[in-house]
This record gives sequence, C-alpha cells and structure tokens, in this order.
Amino acid sequence: MALTLITWNVQWFCGLDNVVSVERVIAHARAMADFDALCLQEVADDYPGLEGGAGFDQAQRVQALLPGFEVHFGAAVDERGPEGRRQRFGNLVATRLPVRQVRHHALPWPADAGVRSMPRMCTSVTVDSALGPVRLMTTHLEFYSARQRMAQARALVDLHHEACAHAAQPPLQDASGGPFQSKAHTASAILCGDFNLERHEPEYALLGAEPDATAPAGAGALRDAWPLAHGSRPPAPTFRLHDRRYGPEPISCDYVFVSDDLASRVRAVEVDTETTVSDHQPVLLRLG
Repeated sequence: MALTLITWNVQWFCGLDNVVSVERVIAHARAMADFDALCLQEVADDYPGLEGGAGFDQAQRVQALLPGFEVHFGAAVDERGPEGRRQRFGNLVATRLPVRQVRHHALPWPADAGVRSMPRMCTSVTVDSALGPVRLMTTHLEFYSARQRMAQARALVDLHHEACAHAAQPPLQDASGGPFQSKAHTASAILCGDFNLERHEPEYALLGAEPDATAPAGAGALRDAWPLAHGSRPPAPTFRLHDRRYGPEPISCDYVFVSDDLASRVRAVEVDTETTVSDHQPVLLRLG
C-alpha cells in the first residue's frame, strides 16, 4: 500500500475499564496495521484530574513507544492548572514518513453563552509519501456547541482551500535557507479526526462541499473516504458503541476525508468495532 493511516480519539488513553495506558493503545494500533501515520485526538499532558489519571506527558510516551517516528503534538488547550502545573490537551500526528512542514492551526472559538466548550485546533503535517507530498491534518471539533462546531468546520475547509491555492499559485522560489525558504505546497490532503457530528448534519455537508465562487483559484473539495470504499453501505459506528454515557445509540462521528486527487487511491476504510481501550473506535485508511 502507498499510505496507511489510523485515526483515533483515544480519550487520554483511558479505556472503558478506567485504566489509562498509552502502551496498550499503541499496541492495539500496531496490531491493526503497519501504519505510516497515526493521528490521535484527546492527548493529555499533566491532567491528573482526568478520569483514570493523566498526570504525565502522553505525547512523550507515544514518542518512546514509536522509535523511528516523528511525533508532533498540537495543544488546543495550554493553561496553568489549579496547582500551578502547565497543562496541555490536544491532537497528535506520529509518522515514519519524512516530514517537510508542520503547522498548528487554532480553530475558531466564538462565544456561546452558557454552553460548555474549550478551544480546538488542527495539526497539519506535510510528509513525503509514495504518492508525493501529502498534508496529514487531524482535528477534534467541539462537542457541545453547534455554533462553534460550524465555525470550526468552515475554518477547516478554508485551510484546505488556502493550501490548494498555494500549490496552484506557488510563492516566489527562495533558496535562502531562512524562514522564507520554499515550502512543500500540495493540494493532496487527508483530513481526519473526531468531528463530533453525524453525516446528516450541516457541518458534514459543508466539509464535503464543492468550492464555490468565493473560494480561491485552485481550491479543491474534500471527500469522505467511507463511501469511496463502501458505496452506499451504512458507516460503522465509531462512538457510543460500548459506552452510552453520551447518548442512547451508537453513531459514526470519526471520519477520514481525502482530497479530490486522492479519491481514486482509496483502497480500504475499516473501523475496529471491538476494542474498548478508548470510548471511540479507531478508523483505518489504506491508499494505493
């Protein structure tokens, strides 16, 4: 396969048995596939108050367990805790592919009075793959606020359109070796993560929409990889399958989107519906 990726909301590596274990999550991911990239959401750094206890740097633990991989952690939340600790919470991309560029994008957080919420972000890692440069983008959108979630979905589309436009209309070439040196601009992208929305919701339609007249020249669409692999087959559930604390029925809310040029490369999209080492199910993408 040309590129294999797993995306997983690991709930600070806390399983449904209330045990926090980075080791068993990484072992399970390795058992699923010999992945080139692992995109994780809800990774914690020094939050001992979380269920099961997460009072250590989980990104650092992932790095120790994946020798030969680069690990890039993006903190959506970076704050001083009640006991003076610096606490961080966000997303992570680990990859064994050569990394060309890393960007951490804060997503919109518009005020929504009386609704529980926290900052959200998207980590984007451009890698060299057998398919050429590809942007690996992982995110985790707001759960409680529909207003914030829509703003965040719109921002993700804008980020993809902006990157496509740079690829179509590249900046002046620069070989200076400084920060203005030429970047790896590419329209090829994989956007994955926990979007906290279902396929019938307006944010999903926005994410998969064709660029309109307001989009920059060169902008491309994003495609949900599940129907590309499975046609009209209903998606496998990725949340509330083994744990109904957040709702009565299992749903699918963890997605992998691919750019137009990668759509024909989708060979498989699989959901592991058995594991309970997180409250979400991991999703595997294979491109050929």
